[in-house]
Amino acid sequence: MVVWLVAACEIGFWVLLALGLGARYLLKWRRTSVVLLLGEPVLELVLLAATAVDLKNGAEPGWEHGLAALYIGYTVAYGHYTIRWLDGHAAHRLAGGPPPPKPPRYGRARARHEAKLWLRAVLGGAVALALLQLAVLYVGDSGDVSSLRAFQWTALRIVGVYGLIALSYTVWPRRAPADADAEDADGAVDVKVR
Repeated sequence: MVVWLVAACEIGFWVLLALGLGARYLLKWRRTSVVLLLGEPVLELVLLAATAVDLKNGAEPGWEHGLAALYIGYTVAYGHYTIRWLDGHAAHRLAGGPPPPKPPRYGRARARHEAKLWLRAVLGGAVALALLQLAVLYVGDSGDVSSLRAFQWTALRIVGVYGLIALSYTVWPRRAPADADAEDADGAVDVKVR
């Protein structure tokens, strides 16, 4: 049941996002758009409640409960970022707004960008770890919590690997090609129309 609910929440996230952005930019219904986009966190609350009820009803803690915790952690950390990113693209494509800024590609600016994304991963990992620990405490000695503990290590490994990737941008910064267009102060590449 929990696996299907995780899949339904993921599909629901993208459906609500498409409906919200469509209402905002195609139909010009700003309030409806806000209501639809505020439905996004409700999906995670439903998933959290369903997972807790599943465990309360005596379900053996398994990988699906760990997956639910990782999914909730990811959406807490990256959900708003994803919505804001897609909102910028929708405003540009559907409403004639300016093109959204691209992330920096080279040097320290790229390293800062990757560090900020890694901090989001730390937040997501912390949320997942906390939810998994609450599930371990909730189940207590009455069940096998080894799968929940395994997902705690999975969350730590994900954050660690992402941290190494982000650190690599600081240690070995990518250099702009010699013939590249001029970079502005924040490291984003200026595109010249010829």
